[in-house]
Amino acid sequence: MLKLKAERTAQGNSIKGLLAGLGLCVIVDETLPTQLENLRQWDGAKLPPMLHQRLLREFQRWQLIDRQIRELEAERMAKIRDDKTPHVEKVRRLLNLKGIGDNGAWLLVYEFFAWRVIKNRRELASLAGLTPTPVSSGESQREQGISKAGNRRVRFMITELAWGWLRYQPESELSQWYMRRFGRGNKRLRKVGIMALARKLLIALWKYVEGGEAPAGAEELGWDNKPRFRAVKSRRKKEALQTG
Repeated sequence: MLKLKAERTAQGNSIKGLLAGLGLCVIVDETLPTQLENLRQWDGAKLPPMLHQRLLREFQRWQLIDRQIRELEAERMAKIRDDKTPHVEKVRRLLNLKGIGDNGAWLLVYEFFAWRVIKNRRELASLAGLTPTPVSSGESQREQGISKAGNRRVRFMITELAWGWLRYQPESELSQWYMRRFGRGNKRLRKVGIMALARKLLIALWKYVEGGEAPAGAEELGWDNKPRFRAVKSRRKKEALQTG
């Protein structure tokens, strides 16, 4: 899924880059063919025919990738709603937390929590590449940052979730800890702090998935109350009434 989304972004950037040479910009979505018809250059001329055709070909590739992403997302949503396997149960448990979406919950479970038994928090942080790398030379001791030796996708996702945690779970102990330590610091300090928060959050989510121990002060909504799942539930109810 992440690879497909990266390909879709690259394809969209390719379209934007071709138009940028003419000083034009667009939003790459399903309305792109109409946008291309309406675009005008600085002198009022339409797009060059060959460029127009190339952009349409690039758009067809974008559509193919976008359709594959939508199909995978629909398949995943169906599994989260209806599947009773232990892995999906873990996904639903993570989704109970405010600030954790289906992308984050699915990736953390299937890329991390579900494929092996994790013994302790040190092993957990090491697998994600979130362990510190101290350097000691004589009387000099310093930190080189995190090791980045673990799962790159998990490390990226938990970092994004950490930023979201500050926004959606401001009353939790983790958010309060971050604000006390790093909230008033400069950009570099906040960036260092978010990696520390990401490590603590990953450990807290692991405990929650395995033992049901929710992060202290965190708000739980229930996975089926999230907007995307509530919309599906509403649509199903409407379809049932129409057919009944």
